[in-house]
Amino acid sequence: MSIQVTVSHRPVQVKYVGDGEEQNGGLQMTGLNLMDKTLAVRGARLAFNIWDVAGDSQSADHVPIACKDAVAILFMFDLTSRCTLNNVTDWYERARKWNKTAIPILIGTKFDDFAQLPLEMQWTIVDQARAYARAMKATLFFSSATHNINVNKIFKFITAKLFNLPWTVERNLTVGEPIIDF
Repeated sequence: MSIQVTVSHRPVQVKYVGDGEEQNGGLQMTGLNLMDKTLAVRGARLAFNIWDVAGDSQSADHVPIACKDAVAILFMFDLTSRCTLNNVTDWYERARKWNKTAIPILIGTKFDDFAQLPLEMQWTIVDQARAYARAMKATLFFSSATHNINVNKIFKFITAKLFNLPWTVERNLTVGEPIIDF
């Protein structure tokens, strides 16, 4: 089975699509990267087709085709750069114009770098990200592709939502740890 997932705003690192049993491959165009990720779930192999739309204004033209048939849309931002979080609302509005039914997921990347920030700055970013996720009716994950933090959990979450499978991961709202909020 093939599942189309769209990523808006931040480039997907290869580690999001390839690690161990997972395969990666893809096609790169200006402002749009197409990649595949394969997971084995309960004996079935699922192929995620990932359409990664760049975060610059010139790439906005790719949003309609990338979002049209997506079952999930990942809105990614850099946890160490608040301006990328502030831009998520614009990307959300653009994507929802073309697809109102896809599962929205807000993902803060570079958690490994974020964990080094002063605690008061972390609190501010966590509060803002949680508020945005609530407004978007999205699940929030903090992740690190470099250290494989929450990367596979994101795809397992999508699979669980799509196929009504049990989701056994618990919320984690502890500042300083990788947040999972749903």
